Amino acid sequence: MKKRFLAAALTLCLLLSGCGPSRTEPVQAETPTDGPVIAYVPLDDRPDNVERVKYLAESMGYTLEMPEADCYRTRLGGQPRNTNGTQYGDRAALYEWVLAQEAAGCDRYILSMDQMLSGGLVNSRAMAAHESVTLSDGTVLTESELLESLTAILGAEADNRVWLLESVMRLAPTVGYDHWTLEEYNDLRAYGMEGRPVLEGAALTVENIKADYRLGSDGSALEAASFGLEEWEVAEYLSARSRKIELSHRLETLVNRAGFENFRVLIGIDDSSEEDSIQKNEIAYLRQGLRSGDALLSGVDDLAFKAVTKLYLEETDWAQAQIGAQVRYYGGTEDQSACAYDYKPLTEIMAEHLDFFGLGEPRENLPKDEGCIQILVLTQPADESKKKEYYQALIEDLKACRGRDLPTILIDAGNGAYGTAFHEALTEETELGWLLGYAGFLDMAIVTGTALSHGVARYAVLRQGESTQAMEQAFARTLADSVLKDFCYKNVVREDLLAYIRRELGGSPDNFWQPEIDRSAVQARLEEEMRKSTKAVLKNLERSNLIVSLDQSVEDEGLAGWGGIQLEKYRFPWDRAFEIGMDIRLGDFTKPHKQLFGTYYQ
Repeated sequence: MKKRFLAAALTLCLLLSGCGPSRTEPVQAETPTDGPVIAYVPLDDRPDNVERVKYLAESMGYTLEMPEADCYRTRLGGQPRNTNGTQYGDRAALYEWVLAQEAAGCDRYILSMDQMLSGGLVNSRAMAAHESVTLSDGTVLTESELLESLTAILGAEADNRVWLLESVMRLAPTVGYDHWTLEEYNDLRAYGMEGRPVLEGAALTVENIKADYRLGSDGSALEAASFGLEEWEVAEYLSARSRKIELSHRLETLVNRAGFENFRVLIGIDDSSEEDSIQKNEIAYLRQGLRSGDALLSGVDDLAFKAVTKLYLEETDWAQAQIGAQVRYYGGTEDQSACAYDYKPLTEIMAEHLDFFGLGEPRENLPKDEGCIQILVLTQPADESKKKEYYQALIEDLKACRGRDLPTILIDAGNGAYGTAFHEALTEETELGWLLGYAGFLDMAIVTGTALSHGVARYAVLRQGESTQAMEQAFARTLADSVLKDFCYKNVVREDLLAYIRRELGGSPDNFWQPEIDRSAVQARLEEEMRKSTKAVLKNLERSNLIVSLDQSVEDEGLAGWGGIQLEKYRFPWDRAFEIGMDIRLGDFTKPHKQLFGTYYQ
């Protein structure tokens, strides 16, 4: 208490003497990137698949080109339709857009197959039959023909680098889309989690996988009524699964042909379970079709992060750099899944991602500027009474990493178990803007891939030593977006909005159109609550230093001070409270901020 009083007194003296923190005012226009172009077809129009991928790509010097948003937008039940008259993306327009990029000379692609073939992730869970695609000139293509044409055209140019993003269908469809309710979602998820006969060797075929969809692990029939389901519901659900695995099989078959070495296939496992679920045979089948450079990993909403980062790594000297990673866990449950929707323990998920990014064990006596990233992970608490001990131990190690200039990635895999206490302690005691990467927002199945994608991308850029102001600004937006949404929206503002929408507006936080509510009131509430809840975190970021060089042999040599931050244009992408989008304006970077009793000044 005495130390805090002295710190406050000294801080006041500095402010009165005009020596407070330097803050540059956010500018209206950001510096544009002018690097290699990536033609990108997103999974859908949520922030994790659009603006955050844009920030990440630009932080590595790429320019991200995307089709018109209406071509890949998802609309929930009762919401206005897209221009093509549907709730999902325009497959014909997207196919023609990709071909136009190729004709214009583009040679880098990141393409979501769920969007290209199904109109988005949500609709890929709902399409119960194959549907042909009619192009603008009247040509009709089956889905298989469209896929074959797409791969043939992009594969004809040897210099093309093409990442195809695919997913293993999750255990149940989306609530509020098509006709599925929360009760039906829960019943279908229980049906999907039930063990199936395990197929191996020559028996592991698409036809056998589909034949076993209706069988329990002992070979007996799974009755729909036993799960509270109607037969038609099970039939529709399994038809969608059948279509999905058939398309995934077709994709792997096409790229496994000779001459398609310039393609990479990255498959994500959507909401899953550690049980021997309906996904197990699908995962095993798709894994055996992977080539060198392909991967199948936990998480779907982070697929584009992983792809754009790995594209950059393959275009630099990363593979020869022998980068090491030291992972430390706090909380005692790293040998379990981070949540009920992941398919392996956290340590195994982490190991798979470290391998994907080429991160090995740190070498003995390795100088900090020669390749070792620190990764600090807070898990769910093994002992509820020791929650503060767990996160405080992490914070002390984080501060030690800062003191030794060890580049660090922070992952909150606590799944909300620590409430706001951990975030408040980080905001009060640490320098958030100094981190290489952070993730904790949204589903736990994607936090590992998200944090590592962002952190590894930043470290790779620093190693290259060719960062520009536009790249620095893009990285700052990437980090600020992650921290602010997790610290301020997820555990504070969203909880307020959920209660406000249900109790005062009589609506559903999952869809503001069913029943229709006063959306302007929800928007006003969001803006006001974010204005209040972001104050402390914004102050922390604006007094933080950004790592701009790994050469920190001289004090403050590789640092720049954050400037001012302005948040604006808040939005609900799917008119639901689950996530938000926002624009982030930045002021110019400053000279490094100096530290005094935990507060940074210039």
